Amino acid sequence: MKVLQFTIPVAHDKTIITQKDILPAFYPHLHRHEEIQLTWIQHGHGTLIVENNMHAFWSNEIYWIGSNQPHVLKSEELPFGSKNKKNVQALTLFFNPEGKLAPLFGLPEFKKIKSFIDQSQNGFKVPEAHVVEISSRLLKIHQSQGIAQFLAFVELINFFLTIKNLEPLITGSRLSAVNEQEGIRIGYIYNYIMQHYDAEIKLEDIAREAHMTPQAFCRYFKKHTRLTFVSFLNEVRINEACKKLAGGSYDSIATVAYNCGFNSIANFNRVFKSITRKSPRSYLREYEQLENGAPGTATKSA
Repeated sequence: MKVLQFTIPVAHDKTIITQKDILPAFYPHLHRHEEIQLTWIQHGHGTLIVENNMHAFWSNEIYWIGSNQPHVLKSEELPFGSKNKKNVQALTLFFNPEGKLAPLFGLPEFKKIKSFIDQSQNGFKVPEAHVVEISSRLLKIHQSQGIAQFLAFVELINFFLTIKNLEPLITGSRLSAVNEQEGIRIGYIYNYIMQHYDAEIKLEDIAREAHMTPQAFCRYFKKHTRLTFVSFLNEVRINEACKKLAGGSYDSIATVAYNCGFNSIANFNRVFKSITRKSPRSYLREYEQLENGAPGTATKSA
């Protein structure tokens, strides 16, 4: 799985592009592109990995992914034998403010918009209160052509100036750029962990998969993700646990713990609280309150 650097194909007579996906799964490879990506997930759920951060994604959520941010949307796999071959549906807008649009964003009238884009390099999730408005505007852009489409795009970008306190998808400074060879290795490691998080993954096993000694792997992983292997694995497992709790697909919290790779409920509770700052029961209770319209603080992202 490569960290691929590529340019989204844009027709010669366009400066933006919209893409409608109705597929069994999202594009499965860690990748990046110069274009900013605004994706409305209309159907489907899974895990969004942006650099070294993970977010559970659900239907009717919208994500802004910054220019050249390595990312991948890992869809939940279809049940074995499922007749439904269209597991995910999304509408995505791509635009490059440094490409053909650069002269536009250089105009004095676009100073605030350009500042907003510069400040949003770490990406963000659109707050739930604004999803209806922004999804409606995305749909208008997708269904329009020519100057009408372009004006609808400008109105959408300008609307973002009214949204306050956006939470970035990554915390701290961005990771340093990696070459393709390093990207292949990091992507493969991410993929291996995502595929095997529910089983025991020994340091020796993951190091062998990366063709490194355990000591060299630990140094390499920390250098390129700023996390230890155990920390990253725990975040993957807790992220999956949050999705299972929110989705109601469990018999008990203990079942969730064991299905997410933890060998004891005590260890699961400790790690869960260290990452989410609440116990599994508190998370579940607050999530249920939120779903029922009562005050609460739980979210669908771990």
